[in-house]
Amino acid sequence: MPQTVIISIFKYQGARKKWKALGRMGRSPLIKASIPGLTFWKALGSGSGNGFSIWPDFSTFGLLTVFNSEIEAKDFLASDSIGLYTEECSKHTHVLMHTVKAHGKWSQQEPFVATKAYEKSKPLAVITRATIKPKLAYKFWKYVPSVSKSMEGHEGLIYSKGIGEWPLLMQATFSLWKTGDDMMQYAYQNKKHADMVKKTRALEWYSEELFARFHPFEILGDLID
Repeated sequence: MPQTVIISIFKYQGARKKWKALGRMGRSPLIKASIPGLTFWKALGSGSGNGFSIWPDFSTFGLLTVFNSEIEAKDFLASDSIGLYTEECSKHTHVLMHTVKAHGKWSQQEPFVATKAYEKSKPLAVITRATIKPKLAYKFWKYVPSVSKSMEGHEGLIYSKGIGEWPLLMQATFSLWKTGDDMMQYAYQNKKHADMVKKTRALEWYSEELFARFHPFEILGDLID
């Protein structure tokens, strides 16, 4: 069975539960757990608003996990390890996906293996991730708000959130689209996004970057409609 990627988003209410969720960023239950088939994982915080902000959102956290097979991925979602994340959250969603394209590295690894052919009429998820050079962080965050604003309400966008391992310097984005065509229209026809891509290439903001596309095949939970 093909490699399966899960992006999990958890939303918490109340100061105590948010504090415990923040603590799991540094002391994830996955650190010492022996989980069959797990090849890569990252605990993720998020930014306020739609996530593309220097200000953290202490109510929303993410978890990225990559498994050798669908069976192992679904066994994980039925396990106590993920139960520690979901038992106190008010809402959560698990998006199960197959990779259709990936290039770049994350923590010096290439975690995603393309196992499915891209079909433009199918739903598409995108993860972008980058480590921003500290000396260029100011310029990066100067441009990000206007670009993220341009995504709001865009036709075909189901959900988007800025996530990351470390505030300001280690950033990722997750977006979910009704079809691949919808995402491509935003990526290549939205002027603010196109300008951001040009600045990225010209200014060389990143010391490490990754871009990956996926076809979701199952969405569980109640956070994403």
